[in-house]
Order: sequence, then C-alpha cells, then structure tokens
Amino acid sequence: MALRESPESPSLPGSPTPVRLASPAPTRHGTAALVSAVAGVLLAVLWSFEFVDSVIGDTVANNLLGHDAKATAIGGTGAGLLFAFVSGFAGTFTACNIAMVASVGPLSQAGTSNQLRHHLRSLLRPVGWLALGMVAVSATYGAVGVLIGDGLPQLSTDTVGGMPVRLIQSSVVFGVIGLVLALLGLSALGLVPDVFARRPVARVVLIGALIGGFLIGRPYPLFNKLFHWAVETGNPVYGAAAFTLQSLGNIVVVTLLFVVIVLVTRGGFLRWMTDPARSALVTGTLLVALGVFTVVYWDLRVPSIFGVGWFPTMPYN
Repeated sequence: MALRESPESPSLPGSPTPVRLASPAPTRHGTAALVSAVAGVLLAVLWSFEFVDSVIGDTVANNLLGHDAKATAIGGTGAGLLFAFVSGFAGTFTACNIAMVASVGPLSQAGTSNQLRHHLRSLLRPVGWLALGMVAVSATYGAVGVLIGDGLPQLSTDTVGGMPVRLIQSSVVFGVIGLVLALLGLSALGLVPDVFARRPVARVVLIGALIGGFLIGRPYPLFNKLFHWAVETGNPVYGAAAFTLQSLGNIVVVTLLFVVIVLVTRGGFLRWMTDPARSALVTGTLLVALGVFTVVYWDLRVPSIFGVGWFPTMPYN
C-alpha cells in the first residue's frame, strides 16, 4: 500500500519507498475553472443589454439628475462633471462594466483580517489601490481623447462591413481585457504560473487599470454623450477629470459591497479569505467567469448582431 510522504516522518532504512500522493487541488481548480467558463458563456447568452442599459441605467441617471439624461444638453463644467459621475454610477451593471465585480476577491486578498481594529481608511486601503490603477488609465485616456477628438474610432459614426466602427473598437478592447481577466483567474487557481502570488496589491492595481480601460471601449450611450461633451470643451484637464469621475462612479457599488460585507461580518469575511485555497477559488472563479463573459459577449455576440458570425438569441432580446 502506498504511504503518504510526510516531512516530519522520514523513511527508515529498509522501509518501502514513500510515494508522494498527488494533491486533488489542481483537479478541483480545473473543474472550477471549467464551470466558471461555462457560467460566463451562459451569462453572455442570457444578458439583456436593453434591460441594464435602459431600464436600469437610464432610470437611475434620470432620477439622480432630475431630467432626461440622454435628451438634456450638458450645461457647463459643473454639470458635465456631475453627469460624468452619475452616468458612471448608472452604468454599473452594463456589459461594459459588470466585470468589475470580479475585483471583490482580489480586494479581499489585499486586505488584512485585523483592519477593523483601525480606522475606516485602513479598510478602504485595498479600494485605494484599485482606484489608483483605474484612475491612472481613465484620466490619461480622458486627456488624450480630448486632444485626438473625433479622430477616435469610438466617436465615429462610420461602419465597416455593416458593423459600427466604434463597436469594432469595443470588441478589440474588451476582448483583450476579458482575456487578461480570464488569465488572472487561471493563475489565481494555480492552473498557469501566477506572478501575483506574493503580490496581491499589484493584482488589485492591475485590475483597477483594466477597469479604467473599460472606458477605451465603452459604447454606453451616456458615456458617448459625456465623451462628445469633453471633446467639445477642448480642455484635456476636463477630459481627465470627467473620465476619472466616470470610473469612480463605476466602482461605487462594488466598493460599498466590499465594505458592507467586511463590516457586517466584523472582519470575518477577510479572515475567511485568508485561507489560501479558499481565496484562490473565490478569486479565480470570479475572474474566469467574468473574463469569459466579456470575451464571448463582445467578440461573438455583439458582432453577430450585425451579421458577423452567429450567436444564440433569447426571445426577449
């Protein structure tokens, strides 16, 4: 019978050679990755952009602004910056932003279980790292976007092969972001080398940068309106500020979710996530599922709407 090798119990002379038993973790994590990928594909099939963009997004923006967010012109710098934050918040659950939910796992890894003994700002430190990566990208793109202006495909009204140029940019950008998210998930699960194994803060900063990168491909109508307003101002500082506020609005919900979970559990959630295997499973499955969703939705489903390829369509879509 094979013996389990133990570092505390070296083999004795003449005893059978110990056999190292394979850990079930790789198999379990491989199954988790497969299930998460299937869930991502299923979400892409079931997703209703009309519901999240119009019913949720437009309703939230209209109520917060007190007027029709799409139809009412942006009047002035203050109104523009307010519109940036509100439209970002309203677009929390759109297909071009929902992947930010995957940051909950990495945020927990970057936190510590004794944070509740300190001030609230210590609890928000992981969120600060997320915002750092996010703002670095969104502010830069806001400034550059104003300088380039209508030369960006994202602001174009042209089509290529029947597909809007701005959506081609979306497909490319979100395809790359989705692949990176899925790769981060596989690495967290130990299925590919994990360069962030001992760098949880770096992982959070990178995910923040990817969330900031959502703006580079975002076709959301309210964001498109904001982008045109920023270009019309001709001021890259306004562009940087508006895009920063848009991104900050995007993560309000996930930030509150993270803080509420930690506070309600009195730090229990963070302590629960200190277990390496459990933390890897939660982080990896979220990243794989939402990474796959992002790739499938933007690179398969969206092009199929314009006759490029085929993708199953639900009756309500």
